[in-house]
Amino acid sequence: MAEEPISARLHERIRRDFPDPDAAKGIEGALRVLAGELARSGESAERLLAAAVVIADGDVNRFRSAVRLARTDWRDLLMAGGLGHEGWQRVLDEELSPP
Repeated sequence: MAEEPISARLHERIRRDFPDPDAAKGIEGALRVLAGELARSGESAERLLAAAVVIADGDVNRFRSAVRLARTDWRDLLMAGGLGHEGWQRVLDEELSPP
């Protein structure tokens, strides 16, 4: 069985940003598919998936756009999500920390 690509802290961010349970479930399902598609990038799944959630900022349409961007070029996804520069670990920690 494959490892769960959605970390506990990313799961919590999704639940905060998408309070409707059905929407959150759909977002997580799409993220699992995306993680599989981007596995060969060699990047942290949490980093890639969090970038899509950060870009979405609670908006399903923006999330869909982020997924399209990821499929075009995952590096552009990281840049658009603010996780493409040196120090991205700190930004990721801030984005996924409780409010």
